[in-house]
Amino acid sequence: MNPSYYEKGNLQIFVTAGETPRPVPGARVRISDPADGRVLEEMSTDASGQTPFVELPAPPMELSVVENTAEQRPYAVYNVTVSAEGYQTLHIGGAEVLPAGRAVQRAALPAATPKGFNVRNVLLPPHALWGEPSQRPQEDEVKPLPEPGGLVVLPEPVIPEFIVVHAGRPDDASAPNYWVPFKDYIKNVACSEIYSTWRTEAIKANVLAILSFTLNRVYTEWYRSKGYDFTITGSTAFDQSYSHGRTIFEEIGVAVDDLFTTYITKEGIAQPLFTQYCDGRRTQCGGLSQWGSQALAEQGWDAMSILRKYYGSEIYLKSAEKVEGVPLSYGGEVLTEGSEGEAVRTVQEQLNRIAGNFPAIPKVAADGIYGPATREAVEAFQRIFHLPQTGSVDFGTWYEISGVFVAVAGLS
Repeated sequence: MNPSYYEKGNLQIFVTAGETPRPVPGARVRISDPADGRVLEEMSTDASGQTPFVELPAPPMELSVVENTAEQRPYAVYNVTVSAEGYQTLHIGGAEVLPAGRAVQRAALPAATPKGFNVRNVLLPPHALWGEPSQRPQEDEVKPLPEPGGLVVLPEPVIPEFIVVHAGRPDDASAPNYWVPFKDYIKNVACSEIYSTWRTEAIKANVLAILSFTLNRVYTEWYRSKGYDFTITGSTAFDQSYSHGRTIFEEIGVAVDDLFTTYITKEGIAQPLFTQYCDGRRTQCGGLSQWGSQALAEQGWDAMSILRKYYGSEIYLKSAEKVEGVPLSYGGEVLTEGSEGEAVRTVQEQLNRIAGNFPAIPKVAADGIYGPATREAVEAFQRIFHLPQTGSVDFGTWYEISGVFVAVAGLS
């Protein structure tokens, strides 16, 4: 282990049956040092398919919060091996840990095959701020819309249920397409593009830029109008960094949960602004500087002030009115102990269905009354899915419950 790794970060392994949300309890997990193969932690997953968060050495905080040209990588990487009866053994290389943060590494176990080599190796690529710099070309902030007859049929942007991500250049027919839930895609990109150690306002500004970039691609059918069968690429030569199966940082995930229906726009245009951005050190562009946004946040700037510096004083934030794939949109009221009504009943019914796959969530009477038992169930859900454990159902918790409910209901 690098002797300068004197700080600590936290890593949890979340084991599921393939790409489904079904947890794998009792899976055996080993975390090791890639430098010498030394085993650092061995443990098993609980009923929710999760290990405890374990403390692991991480580099000094200043490497990831201050723009610098240091030779040292600002995050630690670890190897993870997961095995369970009936599944292939999975080896993951490159799980990332930053100091003072909480990282979650998803381990999607493929089913074992009757014949063959039942071992799968996955090597995660370096973080975009550390690996090869992006080479995104300059594009117009406002794009022409597809001709009538395309897929854009609504006057306002909506949040899609899935993003189809092409894992390569647009013309690389050998690269796979991944169907990724919209929020999961945004969390993946944000965790690939920025560090969770940054100031909260810098994280928010970058998440909003990523959301707007993505929704512009969706709304304008940028690739589908050119004859491709995907929404966006994972290549930073064209779009945003996406690494399938990468480590997700809890601090960034919370920001995405709070903002995922919000985008940047201007008066007189219906579409989300195409929010160009770059690291601001190795590459320059006409939009947001990632390192510059962190420096401004350190000076006390809020997210909106940061965005207006880079995209102009006339920009404003707008929320999409529709989120596809959820049974019921958020009504705007925070549900807490003492609340009553159909919205409470919806939460109770959805949590009861989720509890069928995640038994650590206690089942409750679906009576429309938010009592102590419902609060306990909400807290258990928030703990499992890395939300602030408030016991109340706000915007982020409502849509996370809805998303998990839809996913587990699809397993039936």
